[in-house]
Amino acid sequence: MEIFQVTKERLGFISKRFTTILVIFFIALPVLFMVSMMSRKSKFESAILGVELQNATALDPTSIPDDKLVNDTLAHEFGKGSDSKYEHSQLISTPDSKLLNEALDPRHGKASDPEYESSQSTSILNDKQLNETLASRSSEGSVSENDSSQPTSIPNGNLLNGTFASRFGERPGSRNDSSESTSVANDKVLDELIPPEFDERSCLSRYHSVLYRKISSHKPSPLLLSKLRNYENLHKLCGPYTKPYNRTLKRLKSGHVHSTTECKYIVWRPDNGLGNRMVSIASSFLYALLTNRVLLLDLGTDMVGLFCEPFPNTSWLLPMDFPLRNQFRNSELRYAHSFGGMLERDRINILMKSTPSYLYVTLKKRDYELDKRIFYCDQNQALLGKVPWLILLSEQYFAPSFFLIPSFKKEATKLFPEKETVFHHLGRYLFNPSNQVWRQLITRFYDAYLANAHERIGLQLRVFHANAAQIQTVMDQLLACTLKKKLLPEVDTRNSVASSSKNRTASKAILVTSLYSEFYRNLSNMYLANPPLTGEVIRVYQPSHEGYQHRGDNKHNMKAWAEIYLLSLCDVLVTSAWSTFGYVAQSLGGLKPWILHKPGHGIYLPCKRAMSMEPCFHYPFSYDCKSENKLDAGNLVPYIRQCEDRELGVKLFDDHKELK
Repeated sequence: MEIFQVTKERLGFISKRFTTILVIFFIALPVLFMVSMMSRKSKFESAILGVELQNATALDPTSIPDDKLVNDTLAHEFGKGSDSKYEHSQLISTPDSKLLNEALDPRHGKASDPEYESSQSTSILNDKQLNETLASRSSEGSVSENDSSQPTSIPNGNLLNGTFASRFGERPGSRNDSSESTSVANDKVLDELIPPEFDERSCLSRYHSVLYRKISSHKPSPLLLSKLRNYENLHKLCGPYTKPYNRTLKRLKSGHVHSTTECKYIVWRPDNGLGNRMVSIASSFLYALLTNRVLLLDLGTDMVGLFCEPFPNTSWLLPMDFPLRNQFRNSELRYAHSFGGMLERDRINILMKSTPSYLYVTLKKRDYELDKRIFYCDQNQALLGKVPWLILLSEQYFAPSFFLIPSFKKEATKLFPEKETVFHHLGRYLFNPSNQVWRQLITRFYDAYLANAHERIGLQLRVFHANAAQIQTVMDQLLACTLKKKLLPEVDTRNSVASSSKNRTASKAILVTSLYSEFYRNLSNMYLANPPLTGEVIRVYQPSHEGYQHRGDNKHNMKAWAEIYLLSLCDVLVTSAWSTFGYVAQSLGGLKPWILHKPGHGIYLPCKRAMSMEPCFHYPFSYDCKSENKLDAGNLVPYIRQCEDRELGVKLFDDHKELK
């Protein structure tokens, strides 16, 4: 009995201890679960939707997304949630659509009419978050930008030149190997393209782009650097609301100019899609450099927040109270002030007799021939130089014209000894993604999906008059090009992914940019079902597939800009003919893409390698101002020739022969 009593007491004690442990366990379990989920969220919150199509893993081909899944949650979209059925390593924590729409700055409303060749979904930080710092990046490339572990200050120059730069020698897919670390540090300011007055925090991309793009082998000329520094001083002197600006504005209201003005301006107005806008802005800026004018942009509300301000301590935005704004969208009123309907000689006579305070110039496609003659004919440049305000509407890359106009030819050639670097240098100088676009769209996507690939293949696919047959034609053309040129590997149709070897390290990341999901889906199916013959791991990503071009949408332009920039970070590009979207990407990246010929234009080769990274001037001036006869701008000088993708267009090529 005594033993029984002792045993009973011990059992009671053990029972109480066990009960206590169970109570503690059940109390702690929810807490542990929450901590685990918070940790998981912290780890993955920065991820953008992206499925890694790894042939080294035995994936079941039947898990390829069906149409409904593709339409709802297609892989690799900016800011959309992921579908874990694809792979155990899938990134799973991203904002939903409602959050995405609310997160965008409400000031970015709809206006104007942007057209671009690709669309995306997005997630944007609020102002408080945007002022926080870039998260430190690991050697694996993924990044968390959302919790208390984030640094509290922007990396200084020493850190950027040291820790950040060194990461490229430590991981696959390095943008710059370790032997180039000194060059990386020097390239932080893009070989002095970047002026020294800027605060790094105001525009992270301006200084951090070197971490994502290979160092350019093309260096700006000393004369170009000097010209840019002089222009920055001029813009600071004459920019919006300065005393010279206000004085010139008064003359604008008077209607005519009776004496020289301290400052002259070119006001750029938007037309067509984002790619068209960017190439025409760069052309307008080159004109401003050559004529000592100040460039001001009427961006409207659908381009707000895309770019950082390029000039220190001033703004390139046209003030909202500019007096002629009410005429911008009134064509009848605009043409009345632009001498519309008059013969060229009458317009010139008016300019010679009494210099107007402003003049509208339209440089578009085949229309407005009189405006083109006024602008491109050398004998008119002295007259145009007296007009304080030129209001320019254009969607063309007209920069090659300045290498033909005698008044500008000599200086333009000295500014750009490498003639195919005009947009490469001016584009990197002018167009740096805003902190919004940089942190929430570009670096987040790149770090999550492209950073660790050994090679990045960018596919920019535009379909004219889209239908099922046209899309299939472009798909067949794409495969014929990429497989024949060995840009993408052929697949082993005899074996499935499940039977392929898992010991693979080399990889290629394919970035698809298109309005349509069919290209992504076809490539996904091909590499999910069968392994590549090369034994590589192939991953396919598409940021969006919205099906049609949205107009007047600021969010849309942000997404388009992010996608252009991501394409420019690739190692190899395949682009569509006639696409300014592709032109901007190739020029920013210093790339010569493989160009898919436009279907139905009688060319049977699937693609052709670009010989110049410059954009194409689609509708060049074809009029000899002296003889008043038509001419072929592609046969006048050796460094301006026919575009690879458009017979009527011309572009700049490198030519080392001295000018006559």
